[in-house]
Amino acid sequence: MKVGIIGSGSMGAGIAQVAATAGHEVYLCDTKPEALKTAKEKLQKILNRLVEKGRMDDPTAKAIFGRIYFMNDFKNFGDTDLVVEAIIENLEIKQSVFQSLEKIVRKDCILASNTSSLSITSIAGACEHPERVIGIHFFNPAPLMKLVEIIPAIQTSTEVLEKSRATIDSWEKLTVLAKDTPGFIVNRVARPFYGEALRILEEGVANVATIDWAMTDIAGFKMGPFTLMDYIGNDVNYVVTETVFKSFYNDPRYKPSFTQQRLAQAGYLGRKSGKGYYDYAEGATNPGPIKDEFTCQAIADRIVVMLINEAADALFLNVASKEDIDTAMTKGVNYPKGLLKWADQIGVANCVKQLDELYDLYREDRYRCSPLLRRMAKANQTFYA
Repeated sequence: MKVGIIGSGSMGAGIAQVAATAGHEVYLCDTKPEALKTAKEKLQKILNRLVEKGRMDDPTAKAIFGRIYFMNDFKNFGDTDLVVEAIIENLEIKQSVFQSLEKIVRKDCILASNTSSLSITSIAGACEHPERVIGIHFFNPAPLMKLVEIIPAIQTSTEVLEKSRATIDSWEKLTVLAKDTPGFIVNRVARPFYGEALRILEEGVANVATIDWAMTDIAGFKMGPFTLMDYIGNDVNYVVTETVFKSFYNDPRYKPSFTQQRLAQAGYLGRKSGKGYYDYAEGATNPGPIKDEFTCQAIADRIVVMLINEAADALFLNVASKEDIDTAMTKGVNYPKGLLKWADQIGVANCVKQLDELYDLYREDRYRCSPLLRRMAKANQTFYA
């Protein structure tokens, strides 16, 4: 199989590495020569490091690198079987790229977008043959993260869906199937992890370090929300939040935070800028957590139940199966438990009670309980036997 990748940023280069490791001939394309040069150098360093650590032998590393061809345009994509686009999150630009691709690739070539939040159906709608367009969403860094979301557009053929999923499965990835709705599974369900943490901060309940401590030491997450937002980049995280909010017709549940917007506007983007919610300058001192167990337990409970509510609503609206939702959150963003399994442990009725208490306090639609949770609590049901 010949695979074309458009965009040589960290995501595009990572997907190229994965495809080449699986034995495919890969064409990595970027219109910016400097970006292509950087990608080439980074890929070489990554493979060399794997050899140094004993995770790969030198001939294997050389063979992988030798299967990747670097180019400034996609005119040579004529014989590709699969093309994955991994460029800027801009619908008009993606549509234009796909329209250009259609004039070059074979009729049976699958055209995939790695978008994390844009509509696959809208991208496909710009094409003459929308039935071959699909979403294949990798997580960063692509060589390390096992999860890949497969998102068929309304127009995607069954054959293209099955072939795409089988191909990515053969790359030793774990695929989940998601409906083409804003944020798909992970970026939809994960919104409260950031949004509710920001709301708690804005209310003055606790500082950044305390909220992070509550979510790591009490709830069991590998990273607290503010550490993770600084790692992702406040500019990137804010844009995704804003995109999901607008895509859901300004549903209050996905409302962006002014705090994060201001940090992005100030250039406090997190680790990459040296300052975000934390100061990463050498010798900088950041306030520590206030380890009050009562407050921190309340923080952890509030964020977790909001995540559970979002997962339940995704299931209620047939975004994905319960198994794929739980797999996506544990393998895509390393949650300590599947959220629907977590709901069973807490008790569905208890989740409804916590959500109703939040709604009674705020009287905001943000805290409305999923009809599925309410129905299950009434019938004394669980998600899993």
